[in-house]
Amino acid sequence: MTDVQLGMPQLPPPAYPDEVRERLTADAREIIGRYPDSRSALLPLLHLVQSEEGYVTRTGIGFCADVLELTTAEVTAVATFYSMYRRKPSGDYQVGVCTNTLCAVLGGDAIFAALQEHLELGNGETTEDGKVTLEHIECNAACDFAPVVMINWEFFDNQTIESAKRLVDDLRAGRKVVPTRGAPLCDFKQTARTLAGFPDERPGAIAAGGSAGPASLAGLRLAKGESGPGRVVTQRGGDRPTGEQPAEHPSSHDAPQQTSASDPHHPAGPAAEEGE
Repeated sequence: MTDVQLGMPQLPPPAYPDEVRERLTADAREIIGRYPDSRSALLPLLHLVQSEEGYVTRTGIGFCADVLELTTAEVTAVATFYSMYRRKPSGDYQVGVCTNTLCAVLGGDAIFAALQEHLELGNGETTEDGKVTLEHIECNAACDFAPVVMINWEFFDNQTIESAKRLVDDLRAGRKVVPTRGAPLCDFKQTARTLAGFPDERPGAIAAGGSAGPASLAGLRLAKGESGPGRVVTQRGGDRPTGEQPAEHPSSHDAPQQTSASDPHHPAGPAAEEGE
């Protein structure tokens, strides 16, 4: 049982050493100054303290509570709600395999299972050398590059089981790993500081490359009218040639659907009147 459950007073969280607290306080003032209401700075402040120790510790929660004049319960509620905040020590590289629908069916589930076996890890666990934490993650908004693996939130597109294994082996061996697009890869603490809102001062970090993939760009071309419209499929009577739209309806999506209530020839027959 916890101290709270036993009715015992809780010990205050330990404090940072004076040098660390002074440095973090200066950073915190800069972050808080970006917002009209100080408590709005809580999310980036949690990234700031995460950049110090690699995860959100009791010390970090106490620091955020002090500088924002919040309770530790209020800070903890936020830190435990968002999955990007770590609550226990984790690896230098967070390797996330997307297992949402499209990535999963295109190989994401198989990649995740293979990495679990290859690294001998369960979801959210870290290798003994402290290099890699493996987890399955939700949609990365990169479905046109599926299956996608993210390392410290940088994209590694169009992955296979073998390419994903090479990635984690290279990370553990200290070999250079280059994202498919975006900024150069850095360790998790550096990533957390960038997410806190401080500029990434590494050479080449700003000159990041990459863009949307073919599937997304096809939709953009359609939206701009750069491709011809598709055929309109009607409820009955086959395909209507392109360009022939019903005069009263701009598209087939707006047309009323034939149902048993409106169509006496519907297989279900006309709707029965009340009392019949």
